[in-house]
Amino acid sequence: MKTLEDLCGRIGPLNEAAVEAAKRKLDSLTKPPGSLGKLERLAWQTAGITGEVEPDLTRKAVIVMAGDHGVTEEGVSAFPSVVTQQMVHNFLAGGAAVNVLARQAGAEVLCVDMGVDAELPPHPGLTDRKVRRGAGNIARGPAMTREEAEAAVRAGFELAAAKAAEGCRVFATGEMGIGNTTPSAAVLMALTGISAEEAVGRGTGLDDAGLARKRRVVEQALAVNRPDAEDPLGVLAAVGGLELAGLAGVILGAAASRALVVIDGFISSAAALAAVRLCPAALPYIAASHVSEERGHARLLAELDLSPLLELGMRLGEGTGAVLAFHLVDAAGRIVREMATFESAGVSGRRED
Repeated sequence: MKTLEDLCGRIGPLNEAAVEAAKRKLDSLTKPPGSLGKLERLAWQTAGITGEVEPDLTRKAVIVMAGDHGVTEEGVSAFPSVVTQQMVHNFLAGGAAVNVLARQAGAEVLCVDMGVDAELPPHPGLTDRKVRRGAGNIARGPAMTREEAEAAVRAGFELAAAKAAEGCRVFATGEMGIGNTTPSAAVLMALTGISAEEAVGRGTGLDDAGLARKRRVVEQALAVNRPDAEDPLGVLAAVGGLELAGLAGVILGAAASRALVVIDGFISSAAALAAVRLCPAALPYIAASHVSEERGHARLLAELDLSPLLELGMRLGEGTGAVLAFHLVDAAGRIVREMATFESAGVSGRRED
């Protein structure tokens, strides 16, 4: 069996010749250079990822990973943990926000049981990659063993690679797990050293007392588990979650398959930070869809040096912001394919004084 180091070794740099060709094409179009801003970056980024100036990005998938968290015992969420499994059934029925937005974007929703604390009945839309029934209570001990964290990362990697082999070239990261902003904040703090005040937010809508309690719980989790910032897999095992580790694997697997990964909100970005710390070569394959209202998300994006495409005041998760950004990926592609050049349109180019 290949090690995570071997899997990460499959991730190569962007195709710089394709990047430069895409930039030249963009500069030849009937507009001032760079005037389409982040759309232009998306265009040359996808060129560098795929090696094609005009890649076919029709096939898109949002991978929604679900897992439960023992830390909900500490009162860190406004919702009971049973909502995780209930929402999985909602995803499978096509009734969640991410299903609606994915239908609009023409994207597939892949729902994955990474660690729901229930035995879910078989369903044709459910992918079973359960590593264990729920992560441990990180306020009392580790979320999982190192071997379980590696298994979750590997599962995500393999899922993304398999979908890419079917022709999927654009992925969105989604998640469902009551309480998962708590381990996400712990991962952020462990990997960066920032304070609980900077990292911990209200999640599903905690009041001030609940927020203060949640911050104490995250600080306790770090004190109990003492994760090492230089060991990102160890951080995921100590204070992360099964869906976080799985999403880190999705990001690495998509990058190894030369596919674009559009990350969603706070949880997805915590997974992305862990993935990039595991393999820095994955960073150029990631686009940030939006900046959420959750405290700490902007700091996460800054740590990744990513600029969000959207700012909509969202804080739902599920992959909703990432799926909305699929429309911008499509727009960038259409610009390159369909917009006239100065030469073809008979439009005078910029004066060289």
